[in-house]
Amino acid sequence: MSFDLQSKYVPTGDQPSAIEQLHRGVLYGMKNQVLLGVTGSGKTFTMANVIHDLNMPALIISHNKTLAGQLYQEFRDFFPNNAVSYFVSYYDYYQPEAYIPSTDTYIEKEAEINELIDKLRLQSSTNILTRKDVIVVASVSCIYNIGSPAEYGKYMVKLHVGDFVDWKTLSVRLTELLYERSEFDFSRGTFRVRGSHMDIYLPYEDCALRILEENGRIQKIERIDPLTGQQIKSQNKNIDFETVYPAKLYLTDPVIFNKAEAQIRSDLKKEYSALKKMGKKLEAQRLLRKVNYDLEMIKEVGYVNGIENYSRYFDGRKHGDPPYSLLDYFKHAYGKDFLVFIDESHMTVPQIRGMYNGDHSRKQTLIDFGFRLNASLDNRPLKFDEFYKIPSKIIYVSATPNEWEKEQAKEEVTQHTHADTVTQTKNKSAPHNGIVEQLIRPTGI
Repeated sequence: MSFDLQSKYVPTGDQPSAIEQLHRGVLYGMKNQVLLGVTGSGKTFTMANVIHDLNMPALIISHNKTLAGQLYQEFRDFFPNNAVSYFVSYYDYYQPEAYIPSTDTYIEKEAEINELIDKLRLQSSTNILTRKDVIVVASVSCIYNIGSPAEYGKYMVKLHVGDFVDWKTLSVRLTELLYERSEFDFSRGTFRVRGSHMDIYLPYEDCALRILEENGRIQKIERIDPLTGQQIKSQNKNIDFETVYPAKLYLTDPVIFNKAEAQIRSDLKKEYSALKKMGKKLEAQRLLRKVNYDLEMIKEVGYVNGIENYSRYFDGRKHGDPPYSLLDYFKHAYGKDFLVFIDESHMTVPQIRGMYNGDHSRKQTLIDFGFRLNASLDNRPLKFDEFYKIPSKIIYVSATPNEWEKEQAKEEVTQHTHADTVTQTKNKSAPHNGIVEQLIRPTGI
């Protein structure tokens, strides 16, 4: 499906030139471009036109939730018929796990999750894996570990009208996808059975699915209002097939867990012994108790608070390997054919650079005092160089871009011009100097 840009405005001022130059730069193969636009020049509208003209999925990164929310609303208005998603930290309140040695104070992870934002995050991942017309507006939360897209894509339940169905088997399968059975409190990520039908409240949608059974087969699939239980008529046109995705971004396959458990216990034994040799008997015992508890919880219910600290084992990564982030979902689904816009890049790029160090310092203290295994260091945000390697098309958007962004864009032009000269291609010059200026406001002021 193509991007359907809807607006009562048309590009004016410097916008047509900026759109054309950015478009040509992407087609030319430029990885780095800068959109230098003064405040009020309509940079968001320019970005929307570039997405529309190139017909490419896009990730737009902002440096805070408020600006990301504004951009999300603007892009929803520009593309009402496409999959515009919002991916930011889903915590209304978040206190990370930490330890303060000077006062011997352990602070347990404490968080309040915003249900709506959680839905939008899950919607982002499912949209990327199932559609081509996707725009995700994100904060720097998009560089944090969310698990492998390949693994997440495996965990799904496919429902076809006419297929055999058994409520007990389907209930077990949904539980494996971290849905909870709840006959009375029907909320996101739960399901219930009512005689000849089952209702599943999709955590990434505003609707629920109703599966109607007759003679052991799926007779009908309906989309219903979760509050009233009534059909949503506008969404019930000949539904023959539905896919149910997991209720959480991070979950574990029992087969993978069995393999991972052996490695976790092996590392636990080594780190337990190392702590004891250093005379840290209390810390060693603390680590043993903590990891054993977590493993038992994962084994019994498939999840535990802090399960992401064992993600390296479940993802099959080695120590030091970069985690899987939202950018990996884009790469997994679209290869190199997606755009990354870094909005207010003079603020956002430094923020991306700084996320790793703060996380590493806090985790190292937890490890030193026996609260976590060394593997928890691999549950982390991307380092900047890891982030930079993934996308092949980056557009930095700012009224005051930093020197680094401008240098990257100019160096890009130099490299391409040199390569063209060596290979003697017909087009021996880049479409612009790497920096596209948008200095005239549409109002002319």
